[in-house]
Amino acid sequence: MDAYLTHWLNLVLRWIHVIVGIAWIGTSFYFNWLNRRLERPAAPEPGVGGEMWSVHGGGFYRVVKYDVAPNRLPDTLHWFKWEAYATWITGFALLVLIYYLGADAFLLDASVSGVRPAAAVVVSLVTLAGGWLVYDALCRTSLVHSQLAFTLTALGLVLATTFGLTRIFSSRGAYIHVGAMLGTLMAANVFRVIIPQQKEMVRAIREQRVPDAALGRKAALRAVHNNYMTLPVLFIMVSNHYPFTYGHPYNWAILAALAVVGVGVRHYFNLRNRQRQHVWILPAAAVAIVGLTFVTAPRIAAPGTQAEEPVTFAEVHHIIQRRCTPCHSARPTQPGFPVAPLGVVLDTPEQISRHLEQIRAVAIETQTMPLANLTGMTPDERTVLARWMQQGASID
Repeated sequence: MDAYLTHWLNLVLRWIHVIVGIAWIGTSFYFNWLNRRLERPAAPEPGVGGEMWSVHGGGFYRVVKYDVAPNRLPDTLHWFKWEAYATWITGFALLVLIYYLGADAFLLDASVSGVRPAAAVVVSLVTLAGGWLVYDALCRTSLVHSQLAFTLTALGLVLATTFGLTRIFSSRGAYIHVGAMLGTLMAANVFRVIIPQQKEMVRAIREQRVPDAALGRKAALRAVHNNYMTLPVLFIMVSNHYPFTYGHPYNWAILAALAVVGVGVRHYFNLRNRQRQHVWILPAAAVAIVGLTFVTAPRIAAPGTQAEEPVTFAEVHHIIQRRCTPCHSARPTQPGFPVAPLGVVLDTPEQISRHLEQIRAVAIETQTMPLANLTGMTPDERTVLARWMQQGASID
């Protein structure tokens, strides 16, 4: 019952996380798009830097942006911050629920490192906090004035962090922590930089002082950084469904390449919103994705030229019953799994035959299952499964 309630808590938290994340990403994309679409007003207004007319849902809207700030603020001023805070809070709660409380199964892999759960949680927290401290310090250096230099430095640091985490955590755990680190940077940008700068500008107006335009520029720069981090974070959020990425021997490089693709695609649209067409970026991103499909393609040895001893289904069934069905059964026996993950049940020969491709992908090609190898599947057993599939995967 405890596992069942934990799964419900997981569901509710994940649902909220996705909803508030959509709201946060939506406002980020909208305001970045808006800033690039503003035009000078037909009738100039004092202090107004640009305006935009739009139509949506049967209504007409006029948005005005000031060069720095208006002389007087209205009684009601809308802030965009709770979406970011709620996304981070629910994301961290999921990290605790799944990866901290279930560290043995989700965060760690005995074949990767011998780190204990308590030490792994400390590494996780240091990664989140340290990532922000390093990034924030980097933003205060002269590198921030060079887009290329800053981007290359940041990507290098993310790559090094990813490589290090894949040597400590399970492959899935490493991926999700890179995403959690980037998400922490984004939320901290809002909490520690963007909102405080905006509050100071609001305070100056209410006290009838001239607002410091530099504060607005600093906040805008962090908002742009958040915009570029969005697509890599979104990929990481769904990456656990694709073991050919995190299960690859060079998973750290695969993640870095996909992050570059995401940043590139975001850059294309940001340039396009400025009326600057760099048409080569999207084709280059497409070519990179095609290249990654070849790099991550499974490499399983073809059947030998010499006659091999046929693998019987009885051997295969014995392996699956011992190593897979503790979780993938109509009645799982592995603690923490009230139901079979993803609905994959492997109790009968017909069910095993139905899920051959999934078994091949996670037990043979990427070897990401059993989860953290909790049931101790051996290399010889994986070889038996591979030989059985090469011989036709007969269940007779």
